[in-house]
Amino acid sequence: MILETLRRIVGEVGRARDLTMALEAIVRGVREALDVAVCSVYLVPRAKVGDPDAPLMLMATEGLSRKAVGRVSLSPSEGLVGLVAQRAEPINLDNAPQHPRYKHIANIGEEPYHAFLGAPILLRGEVLGVLVVQDYASRRFSDDQESFLVTLAAQLASSLVQAELSEAVARPPSSRKKVVGEAIRGVPGAAGVASGTAVVVYPQADLEAVPDRHCDDPEIELARLKAAREAVRAELIALRQGMAHRLPEEECVLFDAFTMMLDSESLFAGIERRIRAGAWAPAALRDTIREYAAVFEGMDDDYLRQRAEDVRDVGTRLLEHLQEVENGIRDYPERTILVGREITVTHLAAMPEGRLAGIVSARGSSASHVALLARALGVPAVMGASELPVERLDRRELVIDGYRGVVHVDPHGALREELDRLVREEAQLSAELATLRDLPALTPDGARVHLYVNVGLLADMAPANNVGAEGIGLYRTEIPFQVRDNFPGEEEQTRIYREVLAAYAPRPVVLRTLDVGGDKPLGYFPIHEDNPFLGWRGVRLTLDHPEIFLTQVRAMLRANKGLGNLRILLPMISGVGELERALELIDQAHAELREDGLNGEAVQVGVMIEVPSAVYQVDALARRVDFLSVGTNDLTQYLLAVDRNNARVAPLYDSLHPAVLRAIHDIVAGGRRAGRPVSVCGELAGDPLGALILLGFGIDSLSMSAGSLPRIKRVIRSVPLKHARQLAWETLTCERGDEVRAMLRAALRDYGLGGLIRGDE
Repeated sequence: MILETLRRIVGEVGRARDLTMALEAIVRGVREALDVAVCSVYLVPRAKVGDPDAPLMLMATEGLSRKAVGRVSLSPSEGLVGLVAQRAEPINLDNAPQHPRYKHIANIGEEPYHAFLGAPILLRGEVLGVLVVQDYASRRFSDDQESFLVTLAAQLASSLVQAELSEAVARPPSSRKKVVGEAIRGVPGAAGVASGTAVVVYPQADLEAVPDRHCDDPEIELARLKAAREAVRAELIALRQGMAHRLPEEECVLFDAFTMMLDSESLFAGIERRIRAGAWAPAALRDTIREYAAVFEGMDDDYLRQRAEDVRDVGTRLLEHLQEVENGIRDYPERTILVGREITVTHLAAMPEGRLAGIVSARGSSASHVALLARALGVPAVMGASELPVERLDRRELVIDGYRGVVHVDPHGALREELDRLVREEAQLSAELATLRDLPALTPDGARVHLYVNVGLLADMAPANNVGAEGIGLYRTEIPFQVRDNFPGEEEQTRIYREVLAAYAPRPVVLRTLDVGGDKPLGYFPIHEDNPFLGWRGVRLTLDHPEIFLTQVRAMLRANKGLGNLRILLPMISGVGELERALELIDQAHAELREDGLNGEAVQVGVMIEVPSAVYQVDALARRVDFLSVGTNDLTQYLLAVDRNNARVAPLYDSLHPAVLRAIHDIVAGGRRAGRPVSVCGELAGDPLGALILLGFGIDSLSMSAGSLPRIKRVIRSVPLKHARQLAWETLTCERGDEVRAMLRAALRDYGLGGLIRGDE
């Protein structure tokens, strides 16, 4: 029962359209659940979160005077509320007025209450506010009551921030307070500053994810609603008829209940009213279903409460049919900023060429797959903006700062002027870097570093060619697999790989074998695991399915016919046994093609070093292959035990961590002992700080997104190898990643390269 109550309150707060509704849901729900006289919420002003002296304002109450809301304010050194905030832990008292920190506030009706329980509302270690309950009797609240309040407070923080931001961005820019709602923070995903129009993408048949959108023609939306209503009615009739001989009559009554809801004129009158007020059909449906479901959930009878799910089920069915029409008519503005709870490769693939200006995702981190693709496409991205009020942003003007991980909604005044200046500076820097296109990546003291690009879509090829890349250091073959509904056959793969190889011949092209699993699933080949990053992924999967591996390798070898620039890279190798089995299969693919009369050229084969076990077997692995490629993204993830897609632990993910740098140093040394070249194809290669240290370690080549290559060439052409080596050795003595970062920042600034690391402060 307690768990159900918690879920109900958290759900109601999550569905609230603004902060006031969210707070009212909390105080009302907690007061009823704990059967207490008073429940109140005190919040720190959003602009002052993190300030130890920030005041706590009474923002909602049930039981105290409503006139006190927005007027009573306590500093952290005042009262019991301040004490809870100071300690950041719950306080449970049987007689609050006797406590030395008790502060009496006149005219709010607090005098009769003795029992006090306060719990901090925390988000990522910062105190956002305090949730308080009070009662008449002199008694301590029970352990169950304290546990309930602490658990609820822990779950509310993100929803409250989202409700506050949602309320702020809903206001016109001219009436919006400067300190509230101007910026939504996430983590940097891809460098750059861009402005554009938000287009919200959302999952199929998810009512809660539907964005707000204004409709210009209510009659069109009403026609869509009518068509969806009739389609669902026909669907339910067919379902009932199909199940009639398989289920007893009493079970089939459920379909009749759904049909009755479709015939409810009051339900559809509510949807129609919202459409005529300017909402598009999916948002009008969303809000009406919320309203009806809430009515059922508030009923005392358990059977009737359960009917709330039936209401949502009907709403979901209607939404499915509305989306069928919408998907065929989606419009992308000239400069589209793609926004969503979770942006996928499919969303990017659906974008018309040349219209994507930026990406904002509520989930993910700077190392997640979509962030990597954003860098490959050369567009700014903000990831992990978990409090993003997604449903309020569709068609709004956004300016995103991918350096700092910040999203600005409808900026105006001085803020707009500053952001426009940053956009101009970014354009100027890009123009300066473009002049380096045809120059070699040569240090001032004559050392040559080969610069390649990472690509995954054929659309990446044009920007890759425009930056003067010497070849492709990593072609992610999983992306053509991800954007299809089934495994591509050998002929189709051959065509794709041939196009890539031919575009760069005679320059080398490294094709990585299929690397799915973890954060790169295939919809038609689902893998359900508790810990997918340590599970069935990369070469582990393809060795268990040699038919997939052999088909792909044969396609690669066939595509290489007459070109001779193919290199094959094996991902997620954790030991010699896996490598030897993969090499056997590659030999088998050669033999099969020879049997078919296709004598292909011999190709170089390399291994990705991205698993800690491979670092310690680098000598044995290097002896068996032609080259080594360091995948710093996964190597960092596995060495630091940090899920790189988890925004909660994003601050712990650091490719400049001393342990990661030591591992890279040892890999380079192992390659040297075996006489094998070592490249880096992870995102560290495209980071000016990372490139500086990799240059010093003696890496032979770097592969990165097309957007990063000009910056890295600028670094290499500016810093002598001798100084880079000195810096690299000094970083190996550091004990913290921030020490490494400070040292490298200072070095780049000394060479006049501070503009390349503007967001790395």
